[in-house]
Amino acid sequence: MPLDNLRGLYQQVILERYKKPRNRGKVDPVHRHQRGHNPSCGDTIDLTLQLDPDQERIADVKFEGEGCAIALASADLMADALRGLTVPEALQLIERFQVMMRGGDEFPREQRALNAMKGVAQFPVRIKCANLAWHTLKYALESTELNAATFVSNESTD
Repeated sequence: MPLDNLRGLYQQVILERYKKPRNRGKVDPVHRHQRGHNPSCGDTIDLTLQLDPDQERIADVKFEGEGCAIALASADLMADALRGLTVPEALQLIERFQVMMRGGDEFPREQRALNAMKGVAQFPVRIKCANLAWHTLKYALESTELNAATFVSNESTD
């Protein structure tokens, strides 16, 4: 597929996920809760996670928030990719996404929907938008608290 067609497809996926997110809301019950904020542009994400009965796998992920198309589409795509993963697998996925945002390799076929965000890497000022939900997820997974009352900031991250 020509590069221009591929860029257009990725832009279409981002706009579709922004306009009609599939994972908006809150999980019930909530096992992890974290809020994230991008002070550079004002994007906010309120992320909730439901774990399986053994607290080892992610059963469901939902988000609420306000922000640009890139931030909200990234959160929506992330939620789809996380279901069924163990916490260590999710942490690896976060690292892989951040590598892609720095110009690294795309995701394999089974996770190719995440590749829609790869084009954002060409716009350094927008990388923080794409990474907001992922940064928030990392804090949620590393926390043992059910509810995080404060926002984490991605200001010092890529």
